[in-house]
Amino acid sequence: MKPLIFLLAILLHACTPLPRGTNDLGLVIERGTGSVSVVETSHHRRLARIEGLGDLSHAHVAYSRDGRYGYVFGRDGGLSKVDLLRQRIERRLIQSGNAIGGAISQDGRLIVVQNYEPGGIKVFDADTLDFISEVPAEYLPGKRSKVVGLADLPGQRFAYALFEAGEIWVTDLSDPLRPVTQRYQAGRQPYDAMVTPDGRHYIAGLFGEDALAMLDLWHPEAGVRRILSGYGRGKQALPVYKMPHLRGWALAGRQLFLPAIGRHEVLVADTASWRETGRIPVLGQPVFVMAQPDGRRVWVNFAFPDNGLVQVIDVDTLQVAQTLAPGKAVLHMEFTPRGEAVWISARDDDAVAVYDTRTLTRISSLTIPQPSGIFFTHRSNRIGF
Repeated sequence: MKPLIFLLAILLHACTPLPRGTNDLGLVIERGTGSVSVVETSHHRRLARIEGLGDLSHAHVAYSRDGRYGYVFGRDGGLSKVDLLRQRIERRLIQSGNAIGGAISQDGRLIVVQNYEPGGIKVFDADTLDFISEVPAEYLPGKRSKVVGLADLPGQRFAYALFEAGEIWVTDLSDPLRPVTQRYQAGRQPYDAMVTPDGRHYIAGLFGEDALAMLDLWHPEAGVRRILSGYGRGKQALPVYKMPHLRGWALAGRQLFLPAIGRHEVLVADTASWRETGRIPVLGQPVFVMAQPDGRRVWVNFAFPDNGLVQVIDVDTLQVAQTLAPGKAVLHMEFTPRGEAVWISARDDDAVAVYDTRTLTRISSLTIPQPSGIFFTHRSNRIGF
């Protein structure tokens, strides 16, 4: 009897999956199905599909410090905690009427959601998703603003912009039960924002002005500074078919690459002076402008009708090096942790194309229904993602 038990123990041990790390995993949003695909970057594989996450027509993902859990923020106000290893939803709740994203605190203990309706931010425990507190975006008595451009900052702080109010708010959640918020005038209609990798400068794009608004978080008492003012002066702005996203900022060395609103251009600024140093003509209205991790090239995708193409800019020459055709309706791009490949979602082809960033050739493709946002777990180690 003992030999049989011993043999069974060996067989059971052989069938037990080995523990694995999470740094090469990620989630791909399936825009039309309310599902996410769990993917692995090392072998370009789709590992699983997790259903039941609601309206993901505009979705974002933040990750726990260990990369095991993805927090999925849905358009319907849904907040879902997904276990990438067990490949299941741990908890899901509806926290507002309309939301477009969220972030995790520096210590990994707090999840903050930015809301359109009702306008403001809400704070949750990252472990349990229990509600902790909120900051209503009430900029005038009885008037709330949509919140956009939420970014985590060092020191348990979060910066975000108020679209209707034309303000930037910075909230300190050192005591999450008692948020402390500072308000700064930004300009007309901030529509999205980013924070530099060191967490020092918060930059909001202004839809209602020909400029960007920058707050130096080391010296917030100086207030907001306009940068790249008048970049469209003297030129007729084109219709905007899709709002650019600043969250996919492109920082290569000292140069910052930004999409120009209503222009077929990528703007280049020097981060020492914050002055414009160049413009790069591109074939359409840029949406995401993203730098490879090594800063060697910048990748650009476009709004309709040019949303089947991606252009790659050489940082040395500030010229378009190549135009790629990954598929119909390119919505998002994401680089692998060390940047040897970029994954590009082509919604209308039900595919994610994988390109080698050295040769600029397609090396793989995954079949995923209506893919949009691609989020890899190495974001857990980056400020502002």
